[in-house]
Amino acid sequence: MQLKDMEEVVGMMRVFYDSPAVIHAAPDEILRQDVKDCVGDCPYIEGYIFEENDRILGYSMVAKSYSTEYGGICVWVEDLYMKEEARGLGIGTAFFSFLDEKYKDQAVRFRLEVEEENERAVAVYKKAGYHPLPYMQMTKEQ
Repeated sequence: MQLKDMEEVVGMMRVFYDSPAVIHAAPDEILRQDVKDCVGDCPYIEGYIFEENDRILGYSMVAKSYSTEYGGICVWVEDLYMKEEARGLGIGTAFFSFLDEKYKDQAVRFRLEVEEENERAVAVYKKAGYHPLPYMQMTKEQ
């Protein structure tokens, strides 16, 4: 991801976050800051663009934290979005393989969230080795 991708990524983020599962819509300035953090020096977030022939097909943002339960890094696939015409081309599967390779020499737990009714995404995630967790996640904002 690069700063030049800002407007197209923000546009995809708007589509990605247009869901009943989202608590509140993030303002554009937050989305732009996310992109800036992905391409800047922030050690907690990485941004990826999926493209073919200089045409952006999708993006992902991956956040990192530490898991005391696991005793290692927790890599959260925060956003994984493909434009409609890019779905089913194997980009998601290739991205998960890339992440596995990138972190192969570290103790890492990968996590993500998905809406149950997004059956296509759930199938991709299961194919990549992900499985549902048997508990509820909670949140609090100040």
